[in-house]
Amino acid sequence: MRVDLHCHSTCSDGSLTPTEVATRAQAEGVELFCLTDHDSVAGYQATAAALPGARVLRGVELSCRFADKTVHLLIYGIRDGSGLTALEVRLESVLEDRRTRLKAIIARLRRLGVKLDGEKILIATHGHTPGRPDVARALVEAGVVRSHREAFERYLRDGGPADVALERVSLDEGLRLGRNAGAKMSLAHPHTLRSPQLVDEMYAQYRSAGLEGIEAYYGRYGSQERGQWLNLAKRRELVVTGGSDFHGAAVPEIRQPGIELPERHAERLQAWLAE
Repeated sequence: MRVDLHCHSTCSDGSLTPTEVATRAQAEGVELFCLTDHDSVAGYQATAAALPGARVLRGVELSCRFADKTVHLLIYGIRDGSGLTALEVRLESVLEDRRTRLKAIIARLRRLGVKLDGEKILIATHGHTPGRPDVARALVEAGVVRSHREAFERYLRDGGPADVALERVSLDEGLRLGRNAGAKMSLAHPHTLRSPQLVDEMYAQYRSAGLEGIEAYYGRYGSQERGQWLNLAKRRELVVTGGSDFHGAAVPEIRQPGIELPERHAERLQAWLAE
């Protein structure tokens, strides 16, 4: 089954609009789709309209905190109602924190001798989730660096000279927001935690709180890495989810949305989402 439960649009850090992402997904034969922009659900209606023949979920990729690590929580199937309203209010506060962080990063760059037009950068973030990629783009445009990658390597990487820590939503709160919105939840790209043991500990602690899925089919995974997470899914009785992490031109190595999920996993995934 062709699915994509992890992709991004201009509502966060992708290069294509929600409609354009959904149109690409339709061309790739995606049957189950969820736009998961960072800390934003703004693109759902456009994707649902552009994919009339597929099952389209409302979702978000929520940046959370666990054991001093950033955890990316994929929240699928958010329903209308008070839970959605509460989630949107929390997301708006997260966006305000991100804007404050952006100002702090620009100030830190200034102290390093790099002057950028902070007001121009902030204005350009209107309509999408503000983040370090916005500053990276400004650094490239100003000729300070040659590429987005160089901007992160020299200045913006975690712990870099211009990085400013962002206060994350706790994993407890993220899971609670998802449950109250009637959604299902999965861990995105588990390798980014850099510790299979820590991932295992997280599921031991939070599976009963709603962390029931794991993104074992991820756009960049080869068979060996995928197998590691499939083994964990089997041992912990997790639902296997899949997504490309498509960003358009922002991440050119992922060329199109959509991945192939084997039928045994697709059947369980669909049943889980329907619960």
